[in-house]
Amino acid sequence: MRKEWTLFFTFLKIGAFTFGGGYAMIALLENEFVERKKWIKKDDFLNMVAIAESTPGPVAINSATYIGYKIAGLFGAAAATVAVCIPSFTVIFCISLFFDQFLSLTWVSRAFRGIQVCVIYLISSAGLKMLKTIERNAFNTVILLSVIAAMLACTVFAVSFSSVYYILICGTAGLAIFFLKKLRKGNGN
Repeated sequence: MRKEWTLFFTFLKIGAFTFGGGYAMIALLENEFVERKKWIKKDDFLNMVAIAESTPGPVAINSATYIGYKIAGLFGAAAATVAVCIPSFTVIFCISLFFDQFLSLTWVSRAFRGIQVCVIYLISSAGLKMLKTIERNAFNTVILLSVIAAMLACTVFAVSFSSVYYILICGTAGLAIFFLKKLRKGNGN
């Protein structure tokens, strides 16, 4: 089977069984493409997560597009992106047909509560896996602790601060360190 079709069916499966959005999908993507199929290296996967989070649009779609393009070019990107969208579109379309009746069902609300627990686990699991693979150096430690401290402070003091700002600040700091290292290497240090 061509890689485009394999990508299509893999992302269709992941899209159909991922509850909680793109962040919950990250653990499944890592398992499928880094550990099982070994189509992507761990470093490339971490780069994909950073790019998917920092570019506009849903993380799930950005991830699918990135992985599809990395594995099979333009057609792979198209196949993965369409496939990851089909299950969500189908479910939302069906729900929209009878939305009011759907919400009034008690078993639906209980199912959603159960799914929330699973989503928390998947997001936490993906975050911990990524945390374990981050290079341990002073810069990464300072960034990680700064972000945790800022998030806790915003939570404790009930300050509304978008996670987009965290991403922009960390991305800017990362670029600054990258260029400083390049300048040092250029000076023979």
